[in-house]
This record gives sequence, C-alpha cells and structure tokens, in this order.
Amino acid sequence: MQPRVYQRHRFANRYTRADIEVLAAVDEAHETLSGPATQKILQRAWQEYRDAQCERLARLSVAQLYRLRKSGTYRHCRVAYQPTRPTQVAIGERRKPDPQGRSGYLRVDTVHQGDLDGVKGLYHINAVDEVTQWQLVGATAQISEAWLLPVLEAMLAQFPFRIRGFHSDNGSEFINHGVAQMLNKLLVEQTKSRPRHSNDNGLAETKNGWVIRKHIGYGHIASAHAEAFDEFFR
Repeated sequence: MQPRVYQRHRFANRYTRADIEVLAAVDEAHETLSGPATQKILQRAWQEYRDAQCERLARLSVAQLYRLRKSGTYRHCRVAYQPTRPTQVAIGERRKPDPQGRSGYLRVDTVHQGDLDGVKGLYHINAVDEVTQWQLVGATAQISEAWLLPVLEAMLAQFPFRIRGFHSDNGSEFINHGVAQMLNKLLVEQTKSRPRHSNDNGLAETKNGWVIRKHIGYGHIASAHAEAFDEFFR
C-alpha cells in the first residue's frame, strides 16, 4: 500500500518580499512609528503621490503591518537596536569630593578575601581620609545591609575628627537607603564615582593593595573569621 502524498493547502501571499522591503525602508526613514501612523504614511504615498511601490501596502491593515514587521524578511532588511537605558539612583551625588584642605572627607571601598569551593570569604571595609591619610579598616562576613551598617558606624566613630564626606564607587553595598539614612543622620555628604573617571576613588583602591593586601594577603579567609579580623583591625 503506497502512502498518499499530502499537499497542504496554502493561501497565496498578498504581500511580496518587495512590499516588506518597502515597509522596512519606510520604518527606517521614520524611525519605526506606531502601526496606525505608518498605515497613514503608506496610504498617502499611494493616494496622493502615486508611489507604485506602495500600491498594495496602501490597503495594509494595522494588524497585518505588525505581522510583517515580525517576518524574517523584515528583520533581515532592518535590525533595530535599543540601547541599554541607565538606571537612575537618587542616592549620593555623582562627583569627585573637594575637601579644600579639610579633614573628614573619606574614600571608602571594599576588598573581598576570595572564594573557595563556592564558599564566600570575608570582606574588608577600607576607609581613608583624603587629606590626613588617616586610615581605618573593618571586616564583615557579608556586605548586606544588616552586616555592613554596624561595622560602618563603628568605623566612623573611631576617626578622631568630624566626618564631612563619604565617597565610594557605585557598589550597592554603599549606594543604598540604609547607608544613606545613616549618613544623613550624621550630616555627612555622600558622593559616588563618575563613569569613565577611574581616579575618583583611586586613593582607597591604592590603599587596598599597599595596606590590606600587604598585611593580609590574597588567600581565602572564611567569613566565620570576620569578627576576629575586625577586632584585629581595631
């Protein structure tokens, strides 16, 4: 018994490849307007200007227009890229601090003591005064708000002068509402590094290597030892 050959019924394409290419060109010229707006442009192109390329597209419905935009021919003719939209965080001012020779303007950064077999190591909190170079270091098991805030409060209390400024990079451990509320309570100005300005927090990053890494090294230290290290730093 021979199997029967099945021929599926197909409707004839109303809009050709050339029509889709014209639609892609129109969208590129007008930066991809909405479906109804593009429909009006195609209708005017045929009805008022008698553009033969838009004769069939003048009868294009809005729903069919969106379907043609999803076709492979359209995507091949026109690739639309949407740039990443930066997220605006209204915590801290994005600028370099200007202490004007006064003490109390801190540069702050974190140093991670490595992972081992998927286990996180402890974190060092490095704070350096820009003018006097007075430096304090703390340690915490995690950089979440519940762990970090008590260490930061204790470190700020150890400085022998009034804290006026707090500058960090854009890490979420410092740019969050908990740290912002603590600094506002102490009347401390919070600033953060600017994009494409790698030297904004260069002082703290330099001290990370010349002080913390010099004395502690690069090897993994389990987060369970964070309290002992914090006492050692004090």
